[in-house]
Amino acid sequence: MLVLVAPGQGAQTPGFLTPWLELPGAADRIAAWSDAIGLDLAHYGTKADAEEIRDTAVAQPLLVAAGLLSASALGDVSPGVVAGHSVGEFTAAAFAGVLDDTAALRLVRTRGLAMADAAAITATGMSALLGGDPEVTVPHLEKLGLTAANVNGAGQIVAAGTLEQLAALEADKPEGVRRVVALKVAGAFHTHHMAPAVARLEEAAAQLSPAAPTTRYVSNKDGQVVTDGAEVVARLVGQVANPVRWDLCMETFQALGATALIEVCPGGTLTGLAKRALPGVATVALKTPDDLDAARTLIAEHAAV
Repeated sequence: MLVLVAPGQGAQTPGFLTPWLELPGAADRIAAWSDAIGLDLAHYGTKADAEEIRDTAVAQPLLVAAGLLSASALGDVSPGVVAGHSVGEFTAAAFAGVLDDTAALRLVRTRGLAMADAAAITATGMSALLGGDPEVTVPHLEKLGLTAANVNGAGQIVAAGTLEQLAALEADKPEGVRRVVALKVAGAFHTHHMAPAVARLEEAAAQLSPAAPTTRYVSNKDGQVVTDGAEVVARLVGQVANPVRWDLCMETFQALGATALIEVCPGGTLTGLAKRALPGVATVALKTPDDLDAARTLIAEHAAV
């Protein structure tokens, strides 16, 4: 059984979209999406520097567009499950047929702008903790006023809060944590700091007519399969200010019988977690079009008939 997943913010790197635009029809699709959302995706995906694409309002639609473009390059694929990490949930919602590509991009453009505005209110950020025991780490973060914004499994938790709180964490790491690594994001996502963004996203989502998922969609909220399109969209909205439970998503993949996992562009992060948390599950990360053949082989061996 094949799982198709989409990465979240922080996975972007300068120029990562460049090789994908060389595929037939890719530049035209990106141009059409750019017009639809008022953002030059080709420019940001090929020419912008790391600081420009760190901007939340840019990074989020850019990541969703890259995920959709790379997935379409796979050809006909029938995953048994789809899911995304944080903003990758919008990509997954399009994979599942809940939203069409343009609707997903328009909604995520609103999300990025709203979250960027919320992040500007207070200087905040996120840092990954490598190693440690969640039962020890989470209370330690709470003591410092931080939130365990991403519980990623495979020994990784991401803390979010003010820059002062994150500096205190650097100086006072939880027992067992080897390293604290600042992430390439511009705010404390999936925490109460993002509450102002939720209302704006609710307004935009109210204009949509979501369809029921055609593929099992696993939610970041609790790792559960969601079968109602309106509920998927409601969770996309609420997740902005609530923790990502990728650990529970991976537990669900395993319970559903996953045998293979493909991570769409810019792949790497989620396949890395899967290799540690889902032993025996074959993985392919789509980083460039050179990875498509390996992914197609995996699809032929593991996709649902």
